[in-house]
Amino acid sequence: MSSRARIVIVGAGFAGYRAARELSRRARGAAEIVLINPNDYFLYLPLLPEVAAGVLEPRRVSVSLTGTLPRVRLVLGHVDGVDLAAKSVAYVDPEGNRGTMAYDRLVLTVGSVNKLLPIPGVAEHAHGFRGMPEALYLRDHIVRQTELAGATDDPEERAARLTFVVVGAGYTGTEVAAHGVLFTDGLVRRNSALRDQGVRPRWLLVDVAPRLLPGLDERLSRTADKVLRARGAEILTRTSVKEATHEGVRLDNGDFVATRSLVWCVGVRPDPLVQAMGLPTEQGRLCVDEYLTVPGHPDVFACGDAAAVPDLTRPGELTPMTAQHAQRQGKAVARNVAASYGRAERRPYRHRDLGFTVDLGGVQAAADPLHIPLSGPLANAVTRGYHLAAMPGNRVRVAADWLLDAVLPRQGVQLGLVRSGSVPLDTETPELVRTPLDRDN
Repeated sequence: MSSRARIVIVGAGFAGYRAARELSRRARGAAEIVLINPNDYFLYLPLLPEVAAGVLEPRRVSVSLTGTLPRVRLVLGHVDGVDLAAKSVAYVDPEGNRGTMAYDRLVLTVGSVNKLLPIPGVAEHAHGFRGMPEALYLRDHIVRQTELAGATDDPEERAARLTFVVVGAGYTGTEVAAHGVLFTDGLVRRNSALRDQGVRPRWLLVDVAPRLLPGLDERLSRTADKVLRARGAEILTRTSVKEATHEGVRLDNGDFVATRSLVWCVGVRPDPLVQAMGLPTEQGRLCVDEYLTVPGHPDVFACGDAAAVPDLTRPGELTPMTAQHAQRQGKAVARNVAASYGRAERRPYRHRDLGFTVDLGGVQAAADPLHIPLSGPLANAVTRGYHLAAMPGNRVRVAADWLLDAVLPRQGVQLGLVRSGSVPLDTETPELVRTPLDRDN
């Protein structure tokens, strides 16, 4: 690689972070590696439900990019355009200033955003769960609703404030509901007004699929179903939301559920930048070959949720949009970018999954490492061990928070960092955390 070569990586999710880390090792300072990302941290998404439930502090799952990628130049900004002819990207920095960045090689790992459905009222009254602001908002919201429920004398209002509806029983929705039940149970026990009346929070997990975790092994689904029902959660399969209002949600079976809390976890779609590029897509994802190269553009690579990566282990199918694939694709794309400069051997992306883990809160989990089904405390130990091994930093701090949570009660207080308007469901670009000091609040 010449000293003038520049590799631009767009996005610091699982794929982008791994690509940057691997390229910094392979390039060995011979090429400039630039990482463009709206935030200065890599967010370890699988542990975000624990942030929303007060188990982990926010910084535990936020790994510093400059601190862990010392040979990578970080540019804060949101990329909103790619000029393939001029070989440059356009971006907007956090202060609204526009900039451009030329590249010799481009790696697109822009990830995904909330998947929206044309259901009346959902965009106005639901909140997604894709980033740190949404997790912090949800934690404050749950605490606030519990405290307001304890302060009211109206039993109907109390019941509505203590009812939480999660739509989407996939990986994220199941974990949010599982952790949420434990969190609200603890809040109610410490609220004398609610505890003396013997009320319990109500959690509903709604999905059109016939079972929880429809994309995973049925044994994981049965374990999660059993744990959630034992905690009192209501699981409504083959059911969808017909309408959302300020007072609650109406289901397609005709039932109306009074609630102030609607958490939208129905899935994700590729970042809008993919469609804006005008290149061929499949299922909304940017078409790439088995080497993660965009056809017709040998200097452009893509992987992670934004790319339609062919699954060589299942001909004719695409790799699923999971962190497991994104992380491994990031490593593969780094090798192939280095190969384009003669620094490595070009290889196709091929991966067989080693199983999945689902954290159900407390000492409960469901896991199938090497496709061996596990549940209970053993699965929980495997799940936490996997997360500690997969995290690129903050391992000791995460483990310390887990230990403290096991022996001390959680602090159920509002931080007031994120307001509802700062985390709209219908948004193409995640907003930064806004505090009460922001001028337009």
